[in-house]
Amino acid sequence: MSTTAASTGTGVPVVKSLVPARIDRLPWTRFHWMIIVGLGVSWILDGLEIQIVSSVGTVLQDRDTLHLSTGDVGLMGSIYLLGEVVGALVFGRITDRVGRRKIFMITLALYLVASGVAGLSFSLWFLLLFRFLAGMGIGGEYAAINSAIDELIPSKYRGRVDIAINGTYWGGALIGAAASIFLLNPDLLPEDVGWRIGFFIGPVIGLAIIGLRRHIPESPRWLMTHGRLQEAEDTVDEIEAGIEAHGTKLPPVDESKALEIHPQESVSYRQIARTMLRDYPSRSFLGFSMMVTQAFLYNAIFFTYALVLANVYDVKASHIGYFFFPFALGNLAGPLLLGHLFDTVGRRKMILATYGGSAILLAISAALFGAGVLSATTQTIFWCVIFFFASAGASSAYLTVSEIFPLELRGQAISFFFAISQLAGGVAAPFIFGKLVGDGSDRGPLTVGYFVGAAIMLAGGLIGWFFGVDAEGKSLEDIADPLSSVKRTEARGGTRFQGAAPKG
Repeated sequence: MSTTAASTGTGVPVVKSLVPARIDRLPWTRFHWMIIVGLGVSWILDGLEIQIVSSVGTVLQDRDTLHLSTGDVGLMGSIYLLGEVVGALVFGRITDRVGRRKIFMITLALYLVASGVAGLSFSLWFLLLFRFLAGMGIGGEYAAINSAIDELIPSKYRGRVDIAINGTYWGGALIGAAASIFLLNPDLLPEDVGWRIGFFIGPVIGLAIIGLRRHIPESPRWLMTHGRLQEAEDTVDEIEAGIEAHGTKLPPVDESKALEIHPQESVSYRQIARTMLRDYPSRSFLGFSMMVTQAFLYNAIFFTYALVLANVYDVKASHIGYFFFPFALGNLAGPLLLGHLFDTVGRRKMILATYGGSAILLAISAALFGAGVLSATTQTIFWCVIFFFASAGASSAYLTVSEIFPLELRGQAISFFFAISQLAGGVAAPFIFGKLVGDGSDRGPLTVGYFVGAAIMLAGGLIGWFFGVDAEGKSLEDIADPLSSVKRTEARGGTRFQGAAPKG
């Protein structure tokens, strides 16, 4: 269904393709479930890794293990986050150049090996090295996986799928928390054995799905924009044949949605900067704001909730884990139950509702916290409800940055904003709120901090409302023209084909 059209007048061939239209008109099938299971596991693995490291920190300080200091334990978490940032930036660039499929196989393999080897650590430097490499694998997954999911899932379902998958981070955290109860119990396993097994849980999950990934094709959209038109058509042919083999009748393709492009191999950093800062400045501001505001709130609360329970509410350290489960369940339920509304009610409305709703609830809880009327249980209930909305909002930030920029730089756009959010939220927020908690004797500073967090989250929601893009139900190519797109423009000075202008 692709044919070579006229040239642009500069010798560059123009190709007409229905690949995007064919993908977007597909009904939901087993093929799409394979995409979710095969690719969506990345977020589960990240949540698992963060929770395992959080749980084993105290054990690794014991003389019978690695005998780390508290600073060493903190460094172990920081080095993993740094690895994620580096991995996202490195593999985000590569996945836009060489394809989605190669990278999501490499990054998963890197994570599997590095996380498993970390469980064999005999010293701090060895542990930090392989924690960094495991983080690189997961960071690279984010860029390649979100790109592939967006480009393979039909436009009608893209929002709910992306948001639900992003929310499964908390499913991984729950697995890690549950596992730690057994693995770190010295009555069941020796101290120097249980924590090591914990680092093998992720690789076991990864091994279970790496075979499934071998059956996931390269993104036909990526193939199309890189001049591999026949491969793109053959890939869609195979997808359609597999769907029809199970008795599903496919609707006809709308020929009017054919896309005209002049393929190009790669995009320079100069083109990326020009596209994001000159062509799409409001979208860049939107992506930056949404990612940073949700990351600030998340890291501020998540990395200090144990301190609040222990120092303010006098919860025993051995009991804090039990308060984590309802907190994580609220985070997991939000994206799963609210995700479809981003496709039906709309992106901008739901961004404002989730960001704004969590901000209002946080402000209410801050007032009650400052008044001293909350207990550890009621505080946790508030957190559950707050993050039911905030988790869906945070997931929509990842959805937003992955769909509002041209296809040729999608992986890099995801990696840039992911890196910014990790550095801004992961470094500043825990430090600031940790200081505000103090010894728990004075609630005033933390109350102010909660109000500030609420204001920041509300600002993110308002920015999403005023600068957001109504992307629900739209093809990726309708949201942002590919850099290689060409349009017929008779009204523009007599050239038959001309580069497509940005859409906001």
